[in-house]
Amino acid sequence: MEHSTLNENRARLDDAGGESRLATLAAIERRVLWLSTSIIHHANRVRENTSGIKVGGHQASSASINTIMTSLWFGQLRAEDRVSVKPHASPVLHAINYLLGSLDEKYLTTLRQFGGLQSYPSRAKDPDPVDYSTGSVGIGATAPIWGAISRRYTETITGTPSRGRQYSLVGDAELDEGAIWEAVLDSSVAELGEIVWIVDLNRQSLDRVVPNSAAGKIQRMFEAAGWQVIAVRFGSLLEGLFDRDGGPALRDRIVAMPNPEYQRLLRCAADELRDRLPGTGSARQSIADLLATIDDETLLAAIRNLGGHDLAALQQAYAEIDDTRPTVIIAYTIKGYGLPTEGHPQNHSSLLSVEQYRALAEQLGEDAAHPWQRFAAGSAGGVLCASTAERLHRDPIEAVLPPAVPADFGRTPAGTATTQAALGRALLDLTRAAPEAARRVVTVSPDVSSSTNLAGWVNKVGVWSTEERQDWFSDDAETIMHWREKPTGQHIELGIAEVNLVSLIGELGATWSRWGQPLFPIGVLYDPFVERALEPWSYGIYAGGQSILVGTPSGVTLAPEGGAHQSIKTPSIGLEQPNCISYEPAFALDVEWTLLAAMAQMGREGGTSAYLRLSTKPVDQQLASIPTDPAARERRRRQVVAGGYLLRAALHPAVTIVTMGALVPDALAAADRLEMLGTPVDVLCVTSPGLLYEALQGRNGQGSAETWILDQILPREKAAPMVTVLDGHPHTLAFLASVNQVKSRNLGVSGFGQAGAIDEVYRYHGIDTDSIVRAALDVVA
Repeated sequence: MEHSTLNENRARLDDAGGESRLATLAAIERRVLWLSTSIIHHANRVRENTSGIKVGGHQASSASINTIMTSLWFGQLRAEDRVSVKPHASPVLHAINYLLGSLDEKYLTTLRQFGGLQSYPSRAKDPDPVDYSTGSVGIGATAPIWGAISRRYTETITGTPSRGRQYSLVGDAELDEGAIWEAVLDSSVAELGEIVWIVDLNRQSLDRVVPNSAAGKIQRMFEAAGWQVIAVRFGSLLEGLFDRDGGPALRDRIVAMPNPEYQRLLRCAADELRDRLPGTGSARQSIADLLATIDDETLLAAIRNLGGHDLAALQQAYAEIDDTRPTVIIAYTIKGYGLPTEGHPQNHSSLLSVEQYRALAEQLGEDAAHPWQRFAAGSAGGVLCASTAERLHRDPIEAVLPPAVPADFGRTPAGTATTQAALGRALLDLTRAAPEAARRVVTVSPDVSSSTNLAGWVNKVGVWSTEERQDWFSDDAETIMHWREKPTGQHIELGIAEVNLVSLIGELGATWSRWGQPLFPIGVLYDPFVERALEPWSYGIYAGGQSILVGTPSGVTLAPEGGAHQSIKTPSIGLEQPNCISYEPAFALDVEWTLLAAMAQMGREGGTSAYLRLSTKPVDQQLASIPTDPAARERRRRQVVAGGYLLRAALHPAVTIVTMGALVPDALAAADRLEMLGTPVDVLCVTSPGLLYEALQGRNGQGSAETWILDQILPREKAAPMVTVLDGHPHTLAFLASVNQVKSRNLGVSGFGQAGAIDEVYRYHGIDTDSIVRAALDVVA
């Protein structure tokens, strides 16, 4: 940033009383530094530690971004804006909220304490305002991108514009995470002018000073993605020195200096700094002459005067934001700025000693014995805090209740169908049976809409876009799938990046709590890639997002694709994921019922997410044996939604075959053969192992889940040896033998697969009909 620009900016500030305002901001900046440092200090040095395990906190990382956050909250943010704060700066956020009156003093001593302030910002668990949960590297940083899309999408529901900037405060080390660039490079992001990222470029990671400056590369990468890039490199003091004789040489010396060398200068006394800073080049003498004209205090301040710690430079950067495209502000900072540990290569997790803390108190004019002081009401700081709190006040959101979702469309599929195809059919049926509910459905896929049977739905509702675009293939008779892009579309297509998909459905699933508008987001991707997307999806659920993730096609049933594309562990994921109900339906009607039940649990306080694992294996729908009596049909539906149902019942079964999903036809075929051998069989079709496990826990007094489903599908009086079989890891269903304490054999997939015909692959893994029959005879014998 050129010195003349800064001088012009300072002149404008002076004309408007800017110097006085900057002085007040600087006082608040110092108080926020003190409070955030004290929050961590109390958790580690004052509060009793009964376990002996380090509590932790990040005083240096907080200090690094302290100026940025102070300038943003107290001079830039509006009530409609939202901010994602880098994880290690949570104490700064709490300090600011405390000064604004939105956090009670009693919480300042509870960082990382049970029931207290969380380690990282959490919408769900922190007692003060948090816009985005962060903590998982890369995910919190990108959340405002998906939040911006979600906010725009809700406008199509309400018809009322509801904009505000979406800020991400990102540490430069976080930019090493690939999820960052998957999001930045998605083609839809370049149209989101409300996105503003501020990179806290302190050039340090957890263990070291990063040896090679990445700023230039980072800048070029953002520019290539169509972002506006604003670099805030130096503060006004350094810029002033650069205008003097020898100043250009000093600038060139600092710019060319390796990161570790610059960081070392921060640890030098004035005399040593005068010797080291000029370097050994031809400009050494002119730089030394310049340094000789300033006193020690100014010299020490100048070497620390980077743009990310200069309030005027940051204000100028905010004024340059172009709201027609995403913006990234690259702010140069010092890790630990203002602390005794500033610039130290291992300061990431270091804590101030008691003596250092007391010295900091004296330096900042604070009282170490009484650290939790707000500004006096009539003081300049108190007035600015009060006016900022008023400016950022948000009225409570009146949540709109989600529309009613039908439980059953009343039709009974016939013929042969796949569960994957049933998904698209159910969505189309919803548009006719419950248009209000259907209007709040938004589907998302990573360039696999046609191959996951969403084409009919997409043709019906259109593709969401920030503006309407012409479909150049609308008059092509051979084009079956129509790509009509418009702001009222209900399908969002991303590039092939599963992390982006689940991050987006997580934010779409949080609109009920953010802006009072519930949505039913459904993300569809190939089941083998659920594991790749699991961590960001799980984090979205943790942050309050309620969504449905559909993995399809799944399992080794996807035989011709080979072992790399055959999912094994995903049934276990569904069983174990918190705040999520997993379903693996066997029949088309099971898909309908479970999908509708999952939607009915979304968009409200206490709601849940869901995972549906679907298949492309054609199945004769007559095998479902759907009851024709309305009461019996409803009983079956409730069992399907609760976790399972008896598909075939013997009077006195010798063995129970438990199966789910694509293997139900094979289990029925095995039951037929066993009956011919004189071995009567019950066939239990499981739709949700997770719900059955919760029911078992409830029966054992380890939870509050209802247990009636176990009594209906596994009654004690019909207890028999058990064979479980599924297209996934065998342990998924193995626990069911403990319901009635029976012997069992557990079949499934526990190794990488092979390409081939489905019967060959089933036989290879021991989940074919012959294997089921042998296991049943063995367990009976």
